[in-house]
Amino acid sequence: MSVESDVQSGAHAAAAPAPVAPAGNPALLGLATFLPGALSLGLWLVGYLPAGDVGGIIPALVFSNGLFLMIASIWAARIGGSAVAGIFGTFSAFWISLGILLAAVTNGWFALTATSTPLPTFLLSWLIVFVALTLATLRLPLAFSAGFVFVCVAVALVLANALTGAAIFNTLAGVSVFIFCAIFAYVWIDGMGQELGGPAMSLGSPIQK
Repeated sequence: MSVESDVQSGAHAAAAPAPVAPAGNPALLGLATFLPGALSLGLWLVGYLPAGDVGGIIPALVFSNGLFLMIASIWAARIGGSAVAGIFGTFSAFWISLGILLAAVTNGWFALTATSTPLPTFLLSWLIVFVALTLATLRLPLAFSAGFVFVCVAVALVLANALTGAAIFNTLAGVSVFIFCAIFAYVWIDGMGQELGGPAMSLGSPIQK
């Protein structure tokens, strides 16, 4: 082999792009860790867990939902998935703040007690955010939009309970929570199946093209 061919071979080798590591799918982590806290909240809302035991769901809200959705959001941002990062980051903020609010009420932090009334303001603020999120993501497949709609319905029903004291609103909110958990579990199963080489499942056409 001549010196010239050696140089050319070296140049070609230098020009060859380095193999790109797979970016992965942060939604597989985000959707899976979204479910435990949401299901715990739904069970509490329908009365499966006693009303006085709401503190028992705080670890799932803060650590499973809040912390790991934050990790999924950072992961998505690092691979350029700004919309996914925004969605997971929004839900992370909701679950962490809800967990802290419930912990504050049950432990008397921030001068809050079980008879304090911070919940309606909290719920109304987040209801507005979730409605805006739903409208902003209508270009996603229909399953996502349906899940976000039931998130809005659940928050609105809990707000109605906080304002009126009618227990039926909490029960209906719990049912709404189970519905959006089922939707997001379906989306997670689809993503996991595709990651493992399976065919895509139907998520529906976007509402907005």
